[in-house]
Amino acid sequence: MQPRADLETHLVTNQPEEPGDLDLWRDDPVLRDHATPLLVGDEPAALAAQGARLGRADLREAARQAERPGPELRLFDRGGRRLDEVLFPPAYHDFLTLGLQAGYAGGPWTGGSHAAHAALVYLHSHVEPGTCCPMTMTYAAVPALAADPDLSALWRPRLTARGYDPRAVPLGRKGAATMGMAMTEKQGGSDLRQTASRAEPADGHWRLTGHKWFCSAPMSDGFLTLAQAPGGLTCFVVPRWTEEEGRNGIRLLRLKDKLGNRANASAEIEYVGARAWRLGDEGAGIRTIMAMVQHTRLDTAMAPAGLMRAALAEALRWCRGRSAFGARLIDQPLMRSLLADLALDCEGATALGLHVAGAFDDPGRAAFARIGVALAKFANNKLCVPVVAEAMEVLGGMGYVADTPLPMLYREAPLNGIWEGAGNVICLDVVRALRDAPTAAALDGELDAARGRVARYDRVLARFRRRWAGAPPPEEARVYAERAAQLLTASVVLRRAPAPVAEGYVLARLAGRGRFAGGGAGMDPAPILDRLGPG
Repeated sequence: MQPRADLETHLVTNQPEEPGDLDLWRDDPVLRDHATPLLVGDEPAALAAQGARLGRADLREAARQAERPGPELRLFDRGGRRLDEVLFPPAYHDFLTLGLQAGYAGGPWTGGSHAAHAALVYLHSHVEPGTCCPMTMTYAAVPALAADPDLSALWRPRLTARGYDPRAVPLGRKGAATMGMAMTEKQGGSDLRQTASRAEPADGHWRLTGHKWFCSAPMSDGFLTLAQAPGGLTCFVVPRWTEEEGRNGIRLLRLKDKLGNRANASAEIEYVGARAWRLGDEGAGIRTIMAMVQHTRLDTAMAPAGLMRAALAEALRWCRGRSAFGARLIDQPLMRSLLADLALDCEGATALGLHVAGAFDDPGRAAFARIGVALAKFANNKLCVPVVAEAMEVLGGMGYVADTPLPMLYREAPLNGIWEGAGNVICLDVVRALRDAPTAAALDGELDAARGRVARYDRVLARFRRRWAGAPPPEEARVYAERAAQLLTASVVLRRAPAPVAEGYVLARLAGRGRFAGGGAGMDPAPILDRLGPG
């Protein structure tokens, strides 16, 4: 039954209707257009089905339940025996079931594509981004496990299975499993060389002792972690439970009280003689685990596009359903200009993220994937916070109220820019990548692929190359990364998006205008707004 609008003191008018069930695939031409050419087999139909599921009103309510009250730390049972477990609301498990059954983690490793995986990251980020973290790490652990064929044979079938088993039992009793990560320590942060956790050989395996400042998804079935072995910093697989010892020597100390990502538990942990298996060569820990980091970075590049799109969808719904000063908001010129400007950022981020994901599917484009994912992560996350904030401001006071998803989206917006390398780390990584000749050539090829379409693009690219003939000095890494990412995004949009959108992007983003202008003269908002789905 519809809620009452004729209240005792007033009539409720000029308020948009409740959104009801949505379809996040069908109603998003931008996602469909950029993703579909990259998909294989029945992936378009599978993504269409997942978009319809995630758009349901009951899933949005489940998302609220997943982060309210959020996870609860259970250190002991009532008799004082150690549990070291996290209790989640049922909705948390529902989202992991939904994502893992759809192939979020396993799809690319079982005949599917990384592009479809990236589209799933985008879709899930609309609704409940906190539950993406454990699925992303499970997906990204698979290539790192290739460093040890025996460990890969044990773990890979379970990490890629289309299922979810949250039981606290050893790996051998499960058909599906998840993998987390624990690297950061107090004294080191991003400088993993400062890792102080120790690893000692013991009876054919290893024992770890030490402290980890951040452990994402601490109820995972296992973790990739770093510790100092006799031969140097080494990567290890640490199972949560073992057949021989039951609960492994992993102590949960506390859950982090985070700004956002509240449905996901991030813990501070200690290894107390934890049983572990070496992954890769002794002393090669950073190189080994970087195979995982490269793939988690793809997700941190794609998730902000989903967050921005979700925020923009709320702003559009408001503007289409509310009037002010004699006209619908969606029909007012300044608002149309602002919305079109936000739409350009959303399309650019979506196009760039999926284009990079496509490179992950092509071994011949590995050099571009190496630098492309870093540029996409940096650029898309720098856009995410201001875009979500502008969308929130469109709703006025209602945008600041948790009856809408905008406060959740705003709390989430900075996270992916921090996780897996904050801005400075990523920009310095871009500089290192450019010192590899094939990587620099791959980026040049991507930028050259759009030449000759729009004169402004060609001029800006020529100026960019006059300033930086090779890798920039470290102090210029951020400005280089920003401009390279803008040009790369423009190149992709010029090749993949309709002409009005591509030309609008070049005009708005390569003309040197202020970021707060909101479109402006010379850009027709109508074809850009038409790309935002049914109104």
